[in-house]
This record gives sequence, C-alpha cells and structure tokens, in this order.
Amino acid sequence: MVIYKAKNDQDLSRKSANIISAQIIMKPDCVLGLATGSSPVGTYRQLIEWYKKGDLDFSRVTTINLDEYKGLSPDNEQSYRYFMNKNLFDHVNIDKARTFVPDGLEPDSDKACARYNEIIRAHGGIDLQLLGLGRNGHIGFNEPGSAFEKETHCVDLAESTVEANKRFFASEEEVPRQAYTMGIKNIMQAKKILLIASGEEKAETLKKALYGPITPAVPASILQLHGDVTVIADESALSLID
Repeated sequence: MVIYKAKNDQDLSRKSANIISAQIIMKPDCVLGLATGSSPVGTYRQLIEWYKKGDLDFSRVTTINLDEYKGLSPDNEQSYRYFMNKNLFDHVNIDKARTFVPDGLEPDSDKACARYNEIIRAHGGIDLQLLGLGRNGHIGFNEPGSAFEKETHCVDLAESTVEANKRFFASEEEVPRQAYTMGIKNIMQAKKILLIASGEEKAETLKKALYGPITPAVPASILQLHGDVTVIADESALSLID
C-alpha cells in the first residue's frame, strides 16, 4: 500500500487524476472502475482539462461504475448515470456504449445484479478501481457488516449514508433507501485500487481502514489485503496517522 499526502483538494485531485491518466496512457483500452459522490468530482474535472489539452484519449476506454440508486432513472438528476454524464462523460471522447452503471430501474434485484456481474466478467475485470471512503467505512455502497465474499448486490442504505446523501436531494424523504452496488469481491478483484479521502470527518475511519483490524464492521479495511492499493488523502484525513 502506498499513501500520498495531498496539501489540499486541488492537489488531491491532481494526484489522483495523474494515476488514472497513467493507466489510460499505458493501456488505452483499459477498464476503469469509477465512483460518484463529492470525492471524485475534482479528479474528473482535472481529467477533462487534460483531455481538452489533447493529453488524454478516452475513445477506447471502458468504464464500470460502482453503484446506482434502485428506483432512479438514468435521466433523474440524482442518479449516478446522470452524475457521470454531467461530471465526465459529456466532456470527453468516450463511447457511452462502453460506460456501464447498474440499472436502477430493474425491479428484479437478482436479475440486475447477475447482469452487472456478467458485464464485469465480459470485459475481463477492472484494471483500476477508484474508490471514495464513506464516513462509516463503506466503499461503494457496501455498508458495515457487508460480507466480504459478495459480488454485485442490492443493499439497504445505512441511516448515516442517507444522512450524508440527503444534501443532494430536495428532502430526506426523497433519498432512496436501496441501491445496487458492486460487492467487496468485485472491488478486490480489480488489478489496482485508488482510494481518495479528504476532510477531518474521515480521519478516524481512514485510520481504522488502513491500520485497524480487517473486519466487515469497517468494509474498507479489506483493502489491506489487496496487493496494489494507492491512497491519496489530505492532511485533515491523515491527521490521526503518523
């Protein structure tokens, strides 16, 4: 595991975008596992800037997103498909037919999850998986207590996750209570993992994830067992780590 300290959000975004850019340059037809939420927005913004400068080519890249709210359509402004279009896909030369997000409108959970697992397998797995870190230690929507051996599955979102996400919705009642998410097993099968975290509120969780016991109570702690993990965090998030 390699840990980089970033001076601020801009430095964090630049460092993480550098790693993703290197993956695209080294393997133009790579498969990127992408994340949503506030953490990667700056990273995507930096990738767009480098694309516009002619430094990056997304034309052969495939992307497979971590998760999607169950019940939201792709054109819903709070769906993760909409988020990815707005924050990355609409601004680069990626083929949207090669961008995958779980089908939030599929009511049959088993069907939706089996289909997504097959998409991952059909593309040969993920070369680089980008992850944010939830305040309760979740990665993707794998909440505390999630079994490490699970693949894509439907989850009931923890109240802390609903609380953290309600700022994106008009009211807390509108926040979906379920989501489709890649499982820990899917994530751990990625060849490389890039974890980004910022803010003092992530400090205790980050310390537990990187140096605490490996336990489903802190889903991100499983990353200690992966052979190629890079962590980029700001000074606040790293404040409890020597």
